[in-house]
Amino acid sequence: MAATRHTSIAPIDGGITAPTGFRSAALHCGIKAKAGALDLAVLAVDTFASMAGLFTTNLAQAAPVLVSKRHLDVTRGTGCAIVVNSGCANACTGEEGLANARRMTEEVASALGCEPEQVLVASTGVIGVALPIDRVVAGIQEACSSLAHGRGSEAAQAIMTTDPFPKEHAVRVTTPRGSFSIGAMAKGSGMIEPNMATMLGFIATDAQVAPAMLQRALAESARDTFNAITVDGECSTNDSLFAMASGNSGVVIDEELYPALLDGLLSVSRPLALGIVRGGEGATKVIAVSVYDANTVDEARQVARTIANSPLVKTAVHGADPNWGRIVAAAGRAGVRFDMQRVTVRIGGILLFENGLPHDESAARAAEILKRDTVDIEISLGTGNASATIWGCDLSAEYVRINGEYRT
Repeated sequence: MAATRHTSIAPIDGGITAPTGFRSAALHCGIKAKAGALDLAVLAVDTFASMAGLFTTNLAQAAPVLVSKRHLDVTRGTGCAIVVNSGCANACTGEEGLANARRMTEEVASALGCEPEQVLVASTGVIGVALPIDRVVAGIQEACSSLAHGRGSEAAQAIMTTDPFPKEHAVRVTTPRGSFSIGAMAKGSGMIEPNMATMLGFIATDAQVAPAMLQRALAESARDTFNAITVDGECSTNDSLFAMASGNSGVVIDEELYPALLDGLLSVSRPLALGIVRGGEGATKVIAVSVYDANTVDEARQVARTIANSPLVKTAVHGADPNWGRIVAAAGRAGVRFDMQRVTVRIGGILLFENGLPHDESAARAAEILKRDTVDIEISLGTGNASATIWGCDLSAEYVRINGEYRT
């Protein structure tokens, strides 16, 4: 969907608190073992906001996911704050875990003067470990007393686990009816296979958006950003993507301005999603897998995701091996029908397979392209006009080391 005519989008500083009406605080409360490592953040709106959320499709859902889903249902998409911790997922922790997730929202609500149901909660880290709730409560009380504008970068650091770098972005959207801002931050490095997103993501805007429209825009923007990435094909227990709209800009989003909101969300979400892939555990290369000429967009996504998740394709890319056979084999097991005689495969624009036959004379040139830090894989199915792109990364020995030592 194209943006409203005469709409422009430009990057701005400030991250998640770039939009007016939002404050944040981040600190070390003692979840992470490393002294001073930020592990708790609170994001609050000055008054109240429309809120929306997308969550993991994993059936083993963590306590904060269950609590936040219920709170969005109870309030019908309104609230005033989000609290998030890193270093402990609070997943598979039973009734104690649910009580601790609720306690986190209660403490924020008490400090801000709102109802617990108006607070969302997210956690990330090791599964099966109980939160040190006394430390978390003390941290929440301190954070809520120090909320301030312009501290979004600290919050982006506080949500990190194995991420090699923080991920934040903000834009200003200018329309014929005024300007509004959107800021966002995300974390994710391993267990990345969004169904919704395998990560934590937070988006704030000062546009005035009804909850139902905010939910619609969040889902639509995530489809081609956070839901179009993969690191290792693993869907986590804690995946959550939240959006808040303060309305402070005075720009009311209706059907006419909806395309401008959607384009703004895409503009902040895409660099964060690609940042998750580039910062994937052990990753050295970003792989863009584009499938063309499929019957439907869903079939194109299915084939692209299967290729991007293939360990054989990922290791071939890591080793700069132009093994087009692995790409064709992955496409063939994706569950989508196509005619091999009409399939073409390209790496970095170089044709390697066409009409059922290889172009091995091009392998050396493709191998050179595979040494780059960004690699494009293109496959045409020859069955229709639909296309889709999934972004992934290579698979290295470092990924094995990180995950082999994750709990130690």
